[in-house]
Amino acid sequence: MAHVQAFWDNLTMSKVKLRAATVGGSADEIEAAFYEALQKGDIEKLMTCWADEDDIVCVHPGGPRIIGATAICASFEAMFDNGGAILANPINVRKVETITSAMHNLVEQVEIKTPEGSQTGFVMATNVYQRTAQGWRMVAHHASPGTRAEVTDIVSGAPTTLH
Repeated sequence: MAHVQAFWDNLTMSKVKLRAATVGGSADEIEAAFYEALQKGDIEKLMTCWADEDDIVCVHPGGPRIIGATAICASFEAMFDNGGAILANPINVRKVETITSAMHNLVEQVEIKTPEGSQTGFVMATNVYQRTAQGWRMVAHHASPGTRAEVTDIVSGAPTTLH
């Protein structure tokens, strides 16, 4: 955990903040950079997609709520250490955007390496972005296990789940 804190301390230095400011000019560009970083297992690039706020939040499929950059960084670093890059591709993206915020709900199509060969899995994800002084940045990533059946959107009709 000490190496994660050291990484985050280095990441927040001014030269890295300047680099982070050039990651992208829109929520779409930050999302593309986020998934590219996942696919390459690049923790530094992945963390430059996140806002520099104490209350940023991440929920991995079936996992607890993770709050703060240090904890989020540690969670992704553990995932990269456990299996390398995460081959997730966003599909079926639905967007709600305003001048200062954007919410993207999507399906992550994930390639999973198993002893029997490559398998395709699906994750339902919501990514929330805010316009910050450094440009657009992710403030929340919430992912839940999905199935192939959920790739098709339900646009009308009665809901299948009550909250």
